[in-house]
Amino acid sequence: MSSAPLAGAVRLPDGVWVRGRGLRRPLPAGDLPDYGLYLGGSALRKRHEPSLTWPHDWVFWRDGLLPKDWGLTARRLLDLHERARAGQAVEIACHGGLGRTGTALASLATLSGLSSRAAVRWTRDHYHRRAVEMPWQRLYVSWFARHVAGKRAEK
Repeated sequence: MSSAPLAGAVRLPDGVWVRGRGLRRPLPAGDLPDYGLYLGGSALRKRHEPSLTWPHDWVFWRDGLLPKDWGLTARRLLDLHERARAGQAVEIACHGGLGRTGTALASLATLSGLSSRAAVRWTRDHYHRRAVEMPWQRLYVSWFARHVAGKRAEK
């Protein structure tokens, strides 16, 4: 697919399109996602669940922190990536769209072979300059690059 399937989507280094956004902002105009992955706690989920009328999953990930279950988060990110590779319009979102969403996008960028550092830089250059807000969020990107993207590349 040569053009973005969703308004505001970014093209990852491997050519896959993913939209990142903040749930606190209105849904962008245009097509609805085929699938969404939402990153937040129970309050965020309760507030936004009724408006998410398309297939989606939630990962428990409190603002400013790291996901509660790193392995589950990785599996959900890989599932979203496979859906996007198959041509589905996908999005990732948290409340503000920067820390958690940026961390998830940077993790996905490592699937193309970028180092975790390069993936964070890529995400800040192509998605938002303040993406991956907290130093410990870079730790998750590094873990994902070593334990998920690295093992996937070995196959």
